[in-house]
Amino acid sequence: MAHADFVHLRVHTAYSLSEGAITIDTLTELCKTRKMPAVAITDTNNLFGALEFASAAAKAGVQPVIGCQLSISREIKRDSPGAINRALNASRNGGSGPEIESDPMVLLVQNETGYRNLLKLVSHAYLGNGDANDPQVPLAALEEYADGLIALTGGPEGPVGRLLLDGQADAARSLLERLAGIFPGRLYVEIMRHGLNSEKETEPGFLDLAYDMDLPLVATNEAFFSDASMHEAHDALICIAEGTYISSSDRRRLTPDHGFKSANEMRALFADLPEAVNNTITIARRTAFMVEPRAPILPPYDCGEGRTEEEELRGQAETGLKNRLETLIYKPGMSDEERQHAADPYLKRLD
Repeated sequence: MAHADFVHLRVHTAYSLSEGAITIDTLTELCKTRKMPAVAITDTNNLFGALEFASAAAKAGVQPVIGCQLSISREIKRDSPGAINRALNASRNGGSGPEIESDPMVLLVQNETGYRNLLKLVSHAYLGNGDANDPQVPLAALEEYADGLIALTGGPEGPVGRLLLDGQADAARSLLERLAGIFPGRLYVEIMRHGLNSEKETEPGFLDLAYDMDLPLVATNEAFFSDASMHEAHDALICIAEGTYISSSDRRRLTPDHGFKSANEMRALFADLPEAVNNTITIARRTAFMVEPRAPILPPYDCGEGRTEEEELRGQAETGLKNRLETLIYKPGMSDEERQHAADPYLKRLD
């Protein structure tokens, strides 16, 4: 059976909490129906669904690509054009020092090393920046944990795209050079076409940089729902998540094109950049890694000299039951035989 010649590399499942609306089962069924040989899961700042997705996709005959859309922190120069538009946000942050923001990049796992590094990066995002409600990692963390990972630049909302939108072409080139150094031979310039103005404004800059620096392009369609018919319901989900109204003008909005497009639709959309679509297959081949279930790893408990954890657990449980029998079951004046008779069912249950 011939496979489709495009692979989705940027999909938000329902594990992108209050953002994605594609269940794991729906995702695998979409791939089977549209004959896609592989698909990537790239939930926002988490790997909650990685194991479930890998198992379900493999059973459905679809190659799972494990990934994550990770927020990368960067400093914004206050005199940049874009910073003026974010003055209100700066005031909320105290109005002094560099304004710290984050931009999304997509990281895809190539091998066991990459999977372990992605786990470390996601943990760092929540534990390493002092604010678990705003998970992000600095570029320095990417430099430390880049092995085994393929990086997509993040489209117009990514760190390079934001600089292009801010009119900082030189800074965008400098950052792209740094990213190319962090991910040698593993960095792809991401082109997106959902009909947004930001995409139209940044695409010429992305193409110039990619061709100038001999970096490969990749076409992605950021999918949050299965098809255009779900756009209205998903729009309501976004409003609920952000505590705003559908009628509000100043809120996050996605388009009907943020669905799970077919390979034919993507080929037509990127007819002028066939290499960008071809590279989705190339990346899928480079990320053929399967997450295997593992037994839980529990921390050791200090039981004292010559005593196992099993013995310690049994001892504490027996002591706890004895205390409960004394306070809840035994009655004043009970004989030893009556106490034993009352305790027997509980002791057998505990054993």
